[in-house]
Amino acid sequence: MTIDRRKVLGLLGLSGAAAGEAAAATVKGLHEGPVRFEHGVASGDPLQDRVILWTRVTAPGAKLPVGVRWDVATDPDFKAIIRQGHATTDAGRDHTVKIDVTGLKPGSEYHYRFRASRAGEAAGEAVMGRTRTLPAGPTKDVVLAVASCSLYPNGYFNAYDAIAKLPRVDAVLHLGDYIYEYGAAAGDYGMNAPTAKARSPLPPHEIVTLADYRQRHAQYKSDPMLQAAHARAPWIVVWDDHETANDSWIGGAENHQASEGDWATRKAAALKAYYEWMPIREAAPGTLPEAAWRGFQFGDVATLLMTETRLTGRTEALDYGTDMPVVDGKPDVAGFVAKWKDPSRRMMGADQERWLAGQVQTSVKAGVAWQVLGNQVVMARVSPPNLKTTMGDEKFAAMFAQLPDYAKEPVARSVTMSAYDIPSNLDAWDGYPADRQRVYDIFSAAKARPIVLAGDSHMFWANELWNDAGDRRVAAEFGATSITSPGYGDILPGAPIGEAFVQRNKEVRYSHASAKGFVLLTLEHGKVTGELMMVSTILDHKYETSVLKRFVVTPATDGGVEALKEG
Repeated sequence: MTIDRRKVLGLLGLSGAAAGEAAAATVKGLHEGPVRFEHGVASGDPLQDRVILWTRVTAPGAKLPVGVRWDVATDPDFKAIIRQGHATTDAGRDHTVKIDVTGLKPGSEYHYRFRASRAGEAAGEAVMGRTRTLPAGPTKDVVLAVASCSLYPNGYFNAYDAIAKLPRVDAVLHLGDYIYEYGAAAGDYGMNAPTAKARSPLPPHEIVTLADYRQRHAQYKSDPMLQAAHARAPWIVVWDDHETANDSWIGGAENHQASEGDWATRKAAALKAYYEWMPIREAAPGTLPEAAWRGFQFGDVATLLMTETRLTGRTEALDYGTDMPVVDGKPDVAGFVAKWKDPSRRMMGADQERWLAGQVQTSVKAGVAWQVLGNQVVMARVSPPNLKTTMGDEKFAAMFAQLPDYAKEPVARSVTMSAYDIPSNLDAWDGYPADRQRVYDIFSAAKARPIVLAGDSHMFWANELWNDAGDRRVAAEFGATSITSPGYGDILPGAPIGEAFVQRNKEVRYSHASAKGFVLLTLEHGKVTGELMMVSTILDHKYETSVLKRFVVTPATDGGVEALKEG
């Protein structure tokens, strides 16, 4: 047989699996013009023996496929290359490249790079990153950064930069709202921010088509701070609503109108762009791309279960304006509660619930210390706060008088609604109490020790989750605030919103409504430490990072968790 370079690499174990991989030494008809890597690199969905590597090539005027060379090494100088290969990409996948590199060692750090490939050889400058595989067997600890909600025009991605500068992070979990769909008109979301002029969304209109979603992803990944965070560690991601449209559910979205075309077409375009541009493993043949739930095993310390609560099972959220009408001058609370507690209203659906139950049971039986739920929205019971009670009548009246007109009605409504035991946010798990209790029953039946992670709310949370009977602390929850997206505290600066939520709600131990940042989670066998990491500003590239609060979770003796302790 002929011994060519490709066969030698295969015999030495230096090959890998890649979509569009080519026998590069003999490939004909590839683009020969200039190639740039303007959108950085990323890695994701790490397992104990493999990881996804991602990049995107910019090849002006390319009409032919573009060749790319990739290398994986155990050292940053690439003197010890252990995997390498070639791939091609074209306009059909927006010139993105995704490699599923196999044959790696558990719990190991690797360095990777991409370069242009011409005539089977690497050419030009390299773009590089580092990644790591999941540990196997006995494991001392695991460190995760948890992020969500990055509205491009509303500020600089300083929190992503802070993640990139962490001395240790084993993986970054992104719980959704990685991009937003809104346009650049004067009244669009985030366009009143001081940074909006310099960070105006592209395209300038609301994104609806495949080309729109691709361009918005490209703009986000052109940000150097986000690029640095992606290059720092593997990411484990899931979408929330804004990757498609605000408040999405299985049959539509609040921000999708009939004039924007068919919802299924828009959703398919958004998901195609997401899978192209994110370091997520492709859906298995015969599996819907919407079904993005999947598990990750971090040795014997943690089983991470990423859920999907938007596009596969969620029924449409209730709305106080239509579902709790005013009757004889009073809100019809009883009628609303009957709808709210209807057990047919779902967040995940039966298939995902069965998967979750099996994964939790397997993890507990294997003696894994913690079962971690990577989830998009807050799970705790959170009723509307009463700022008037928290502040006192005089201070509240003075604050209310200074509010802009658009804020007065929701603040007044919150005060009125706080008299009832109903949810503050109907789009969160609180809007689907029967489905939430089914999840709690899964935890309790397995005697799990769950840590729930949440995004979406643009607030920090440290919560204790109790079952419906109120006699068992089922789990602890850490809610990540936003990277840049505005929260209640930005609308009501100086108002004690977090304090009001704590006063009103048994399950809320801590809440902060204006800080921007991420959660740093350290999991050990006997405890979990959640640090709420805050950046000092998102309006300037100069910033400082500090620990806003730190909470420790310990396991209860028969499943569940003990009370959160600040420390």
